[in-house]
Amino acid sequence: MNLRPITNKDQLDLKKVYFDSIQSIDEKIYTKDQKRAWSSQAWKNSDFNKSLLQGNGWLINDNETIIAFASRYPNNRIALFYCKGKSQRKGYGSKLLYKLEDEAKTEGLDVLYTEASLISYKLFLKHNWEIKSKEKVIINNKFFERYKMIKILNN
Repeated sequence: MNLRPITNKDQLDLKKVYFDSIQSIDEKIYTKDQKRAWSSQAWKNSDFNKSLLQGNGWLINDNETIIAFASRYPNNRIALFYCKGKSQRKGYGSKLLYKLEDEAKTEGLDVLYTEASLISYKLFLKHNWEIKSKEKVIINNKFFERYKMIKILNN
């Protein structure tokens, strides 16, 4: 396993990881229609590309195949946090989260924010993030629930 910064040439592979991550979610949590609406954002939502191109991001690869990635955009917000379905629950998310938090601390940030899905919020809680509120958003005419979360970095 290799942890390295995201580069511009990684974009298509990161979109594939994003798509795989969402499509592998159990349909008891998100329906097929919700997953379709959400996974299409890699191609339809300009903020996705901004988060990759202008953000600070890291990926994990295995034999040159990207299996997980995360990015901060703007600098104090974790905007993207995804892992291929077959690679989930193996510690890659924790590794990425530690890296993003350490990097933010080094840069002098006191706090990080995110909007976590019904899948990822438990990982954030495990790493001492706090839920500020639950919210509903609409993506491609489908309702989603997620959690606004925060972590104070320099206590």
